[in-house]
Amino acid sequence: MAVVGKKQKTSGSKPNYFFSIISVSLVLFLLGLFGLIILQGKQLIRTSKEKIEIITEMENAAGEEGIQDVKTWLENRAFIKPGSVKYISKEKGAAMMREEFGEDFLKLDLPNPLYDVLTFNVRAKFMQPDSLARIKAALKEYPFVNDVFYQESLIDVIAKNLQEISFIALGIGVFFLLVAATLIHNTIRLALYSNRFLIKNMELVGASWEFISRPYILRSLKHGFLSAILAIGILAALLFLAQRDLPELKDMLFIPGIAVLFAVLLILGLIICGFSTYFVVNKYLKMRVDELY
Repeated sequence: MAVVGKKQKTSGSKPNYFFSIISVSLVLFLLGLFGLIILQGKQLIRTSKEKIEIITEMENAAGEEGIQDVKTWLENRAFIKPGSVKYISKEKGAAMMREEFGEDFLKLDLPNPLYDVLTFNVRAKFMQPDSLARIKAALKEYPFVNDVFYQESLIDVIAKNLQEISFIALGIGVFFLLVAATLIHNTIRLALYSNRFLIKNMELVGASWEFISRPYILRSLKHGFLSAILAIGILAALLFLAQRDLPELKDMLFIPGIAVLFAVLLILGLIICGFSTYFVVNKYLKMRVDELY
């Protein structure tokens, strides 16, 4: 918190802002780390949902033309994950079964009981029981679609768990934010404690509250900015190291969400530091001189 004029520089002791900046940085870092865990946890769930395959069995009478019609229809739907539609012939399916279960599969030279199938993945937001039911109903309108299969129980479990996790994360997030604001406020209060007499003396000689508060608030905003940048830098370094050691993490990083999280940390650093300084300075201005001891 800056001191106004030469008179302010000759009075009072200078608060230790270094430890204040470090303390605020640590609090913002922990808040950001929690945000990253929640953000990437959602991304992990999203990725897992998009890996669940939907299988469409085609009737033998469908032929290449019928299969291509359904494939083209799927590829042009908004719910499809791009590039996920695949055709597996019953011959290829039998070969895959032999590879999985050994050469004894169909060793009696029985007719191939498998169907030609189209497999695809849907976008995460469509991985809901009602959305999948509509997709299944639309596919079964084709006369040469035998049936559509997906793990309904798994979809229900994912939806239920995601709802529970969202409520828990929201509660923890609000608690964490309140704790962060309290810790930052107390850190600033301790940093300004050594200047309480200077603040009161300025009021006694006729300075307005706005004149007294402005330099402290401006410096607090500067320190809040530095603290947020330091916290963001540490988080970015952690992400870089994690991505270097776990290359598969690169495809799971939700860059727009991370950018928003970093912006929120910057704004929180400015707002909490600025308001905390305003309240602390005004608290000292409202106190009587004998209460400052």
